[in-house]
Amino acid sequence: MDIIRIINLILIAGVVQGFVFNIYTIYISRKKPGWAVIYLNLTVLALSLNNLQAWLIEISFSSNNFYFEHLLVPWYLFILPTFHAFLINYLRIKDRVKSFMRLAFNIFTAEILIRSICIAYVYFRGPYQDISLITNYTIFEEIFNALFSLYIFFKCVQIVFKGQELYSYILKFDKISWLRIFLRLGGFVFILWIVAIIGHNITGNQILNYPLRLGTSILIYWIGYQGFYRYHKVKDRISIRRSLEENSALKLNDEKSRALEELSTEVNSKMNEEFLKIDKYLIDNQSYLDPSLSLDKLAEEMDLSPSNLSRIVNSFSGHGFPDYINSLRIEQAKKLLRDDDFCMYTVVSIGLECGFNSRSTFYSAFKKFTSTTPTEYREST
Repeated sequence: MDIIRIINLILIAGVVQGFVFNIYTIYISRKKPGWAVIYLNLTVLALSLNNLQAWLIEISFSSNNFYFEHLLVPWYLFILPTFHAFLINYLRIKDRVKSFMRLAFNIFTAEILIRSICIAYVYFRGPYQDISLITNYTIFEEIFNALFSLYIFFKCVQIVFKGQELYSYILKFDKISWLRIFLRLGGFVFILWIVAIIGHNITGNQILNYPLRLGTSILIYWIGYQGFYRYHKVKDRISIRRSLEENSALKLNDEKSRALEELSTEVNSKMNEEFLKIDKYLIDNQSYLDPSLSLDKLAEEMDLSPSNLSRIVNSFSGHGFPDYINSLRIEQAKKLLRDDDFCMYTVVSIGLECGFNSRSTFYSAFKKFTSTTPTEYREST
């Protein structure tokens, strides 16, 4: 069937893509791989090896050696344990949540040993080399591994959907909606897996394996690239946040400070003093870096009415409240973009850590205040 050929083509293309992803993230990327990236690579590698094995079987590639002909390596056993290890490292809860990697490795080793014994028994002792023992063991192994993987999947769901208190720190940098989407889609793939197991055992037909192979390929490679991108963005933001908290030189723009001092000498009104007080409060406390900062929130902190705060800001900053806050964020972003210590961090990470909610709002505000993009600004300095 043409559709089967297409699925097999996607399968082997995904395998190649997975290996390229492993090589790039570990050896080529300038980003130093942390444990989260290592486990993410192992997840992609396990799926790639599993799909490569499935593709070789599909094209009837076999060895004349009886042992290798019947050796099915359960690479898929590692997919969920490695993803779970990625998850707890990404969310920085590895010290509070048990890893399943050692258990998975022990099960994997035991299954290879048991299968090898079964193959050897059939080859040397079985009458007429009846392979029913190997077939029955394969069924048992797949059901056991499915249950083991389902248990770990359930643990992942518990962490992401019910364990927010474990990773409240990471939620400051990533709302992890992409992980929730992945786990919902992963539930659908598990249904495909169960259907494939039941269908194969009842009918002996492999046709139900094709949707499963296609679904897992798309889903896992998507999580691979998403996880790699998100991990480094969060890592960059955490590093930038620490630098902002530790380096007081980045808290206040010198030119802005001098301009405010000149304004203070020229205008001595109570409203101007209020504005200087507001501006100093925002800069000293870095409140403008808070994406959730609003007029009402700042007014409550400054013990002013929202209307009075808005009038003061409009009169002395030359901007409305949103643009005034964004101007502070842009000044901070410009400092970071000019600083060689931050040259390895992405522009998006800098924008998000300077208080913007998204790449588009950061670029739009930066263009408005500087007439250039953050990338062009960085390249020109």
